[in-house]
Amino acid sequence: LSNEIFVAVKILNNSNGNGEEFINEVGTIGRIHHINVVRLIGFCSDGCRRALIYEFLPNESLEKFIFSNHSLGWEKLQDIAIGIAKGIEYLHQGCDQRILHFDIKPHNILLDHNFNPKISDFGLAKLCSKEQSAVSMSVIRGTMGYIAPEMISRNFGNVSYKSDVYSFGMLLIEMVGGRKNIDTTVKNTSQVYFPEWVYNRLDKREELHIPIEEENDGEIAKKLLIMGLWCIQWCPTNRPSMKFIIQMLE
Repeated sequence: LSNEIFVAVKILNNSNGNGEEFINEVGTIGRIHHINVVRLIGFCSDGCRRALIYEFLPNESLEKFIFSNHSLGWEKLQDIAIGIAKGIEYLHQGCDQRILHFDIKPHNILLDHNFNPKISDFGLAKLCSKEQSAVSMSVIRGTMGYIAPEMISRNFGNVSYKSDVYSFGMLLIEMVGGRKNIDTTVKNTSQVYFPEWVYNRLDKREELHIPIEEENDGEIAKKLLIMGLWCIQWCPTNRPSMKFIIQMLE
């Protein structure tokens, strides 16, 4: 840009019809102002070609760090988890209307130069009033592995903000484990579904074999895992609110 601000351009080349994803993202993120949500600087539309212009975040996505050998350290991971939680809490309670993201995952968490997390990609988001306990859905939204069970149940139709809490829980577990929540390549079949393996180890008070360097690293890792497991409970009403999660993590 003319004032020498670096930007990231997201091009939606294959926007069909009325460009629902584009309209959704502009309409949703245009009203958001929070340190833990990526900032939309501008947008343009020319027929079926559409582009979104965002602030540039040099450290790319959280996915790059937790699924590779790039170690961030446990205190930094805890700070990132708290930042993401604050961003989601803002979406749920801090705007004029409640914003349900429906695609919380490591790939959609971008990191700035200080590794502050920012929630991105609002193409699947949905708005509703704060008084509305659930929104009506006709199609499943999200990425497999992070989609709340109520989204794919027989009774699918009404989904609450607790679906984002579920996705956040999966993200926490992946942050600690440094792996996808489902991995069919592992040698030990009991570890294919990582959350179940973690739950069984914690329940039996067995070692989790997580790399620890500092004295309080183990406590941080355990706290993140327990919070993650709490968030991915089958029944949405049993999952904590983001406000409570922030209090527990801090």
